[in-house]
Amino acid sequence: MNEHESSGTKPMRPDPFWDALCDPARRPFAVELDSPAGADMSGFLTGARMLRDGGAELLTVADCPFALPRIDASLAVCRVKRELGMNVMPHLTCRDRNRNALQALLLGLSAEGVGSILIVTGDPILAELREEIKGVYNFKNSRELIRFVDNMNREKLPAPLHIFAALNVNAQSFSIQLELAKEKEENGALGFFTQPVLTDKAMENLMLARETLSGKIVGGILPIVSRQNALYLNREISGIAVDEETIALYEGADRARGEELAVEISSAIARRMAPFVDGYYLITPFSRTALIVRIMEEIRRDMLS
Repeated sequence: MNEHESSGTKPMRPDPFWDALCDPARRPFAVELDSPAGADMSGFLTGARMLRDGGAELLTVADCPFALPRIDASLAVCRVKRELGMNVMPHLTCRDRNRNALQALLLGLSAEGVGSILIVTGDPILAELREEIKGVYNFKNSRELIRFVDNMNREKLPAPLHIFAALNVNAQSFSIQLELAKEKEENGALGFFTQPVLTDKAMENLMLARETLSGKIVGGILPIVSRQNALYLNREISGIAVDEETIALYEGADRARGEELAVEISSAIARRMAPFVDGYYLITPFSRTALIVRIMEEIRRDMLS
């Protein structure tokens, strides 16, 4: 299918990020920035503006990561789109909305001119909160939700959404992940945003994904800013792995040195993954948007050299 043709007959909504992914001469930047945990969006909008001006071609916002409440990802990206004119993509989980609510949300996103969504199953609710908070899960996994959105594209949305899915390149049984990814493609996913690539094994899995999947691949890069940050990711965050050699580099590093290492390591990862990806997916640590801008500058410098 061409860059603006859905799996049905309706043309896709024009989307500059999708166009860039389809251009072999480009590898555009998508940047994830968490929405605020409170009602004040001023810092978030300042960060989004900095990312836009620094070269991010897409702002993506997670849907309440760790199942903890933040400003709704879809509301956040719609405000960014209206106020900053930036291309945006909300994440959409199976966890918090029933079928009616999801359909209403998709209609609203279409009305707001949003062109892409990233569909994920979503983090489980924390064990200590499960007595008070219940997951919804009308769709028990992202594959089912992708199929539902693809049907919405065909039947109800005037301009179909570009559907992206997640790909965990850190999974121990990556062959299973690839089979799930193929099913996501069959259900309507046009591309994948990967979990961060921070180990040789993850890079090998990324290479295998390139050989196996037909959709666009946006390679995940998460800047590590300290040894404590790396240890926490390894210990607490499912789907992310940091190798011991990388952790050792941060021993005794202060904040400034930690950020220098983050730029060096992230740009080196981007160079290695370049043959296997159509774009880069930078995940902002601790709202450090200035650090992400530095990394984008370094990657662009490498691309031009």
